[in-house]
Amino acid sequence: MNPMEEVKIAKATVNIGVGEGGEKLARAEKLLINITDQKPVRTFSKVTNPEFGIRKGQPIACKVTLRDEKAIKAIKLVLDGLGNRLKPTQFDKQGNVSFGIEEHIEIPGMRYDPDIGIFGMNVSITFEKPGYRIKRRRIQQKKIPKKHQVTPEETREFMKEKFQVKIT
Repeated sequence: MNPMEEVKIAKATVNIGVGEGGEKLARAEKLLINITDQKPVRTFSKVTNPEFGIRKGQPIACKVTLRDEKAIKAIKLVLDGLGNRLKPTQFDKQGNVSFGIEEHIEIPGMRYDPDIGIFGMNVSITFEKPGYRIKRRRIQQKKIPKKHQVTPEETREFMKEKFQVKIT
């Protein structure tokens, strides 16, 4: 196989949406540090929604972006909690995968800690092939040609081989 056509993980983003700032968000950040060994970044609301009691610019969630070995380790952990099963609808047209876990205590090795509580989280995995840098570079920025883009089929095969995922 051509080495330029090999699919690889660019990054994995683990997100916990809390919906409010303060102590609850601090506990979610503590949980992300325990799972990923990396400091999370807070995300802020973009709009004001009085029904949910959210103002624009208020911190409402936290996320961690993982790359390389840390990303693979975190993906394996969360997939074990899901029983290594994904649905075809969790793959998008660009070949990325997104899935969630309702309670972090479903992850093997995680115990319930009364100081933290129970949180659900979303994991988004971004895939790319070598040469995707032309899309991000500052000088002579170009689009990725259609024939070089990652397809959902390639992503499914990668997930089956690398993580033994069953697509139901």
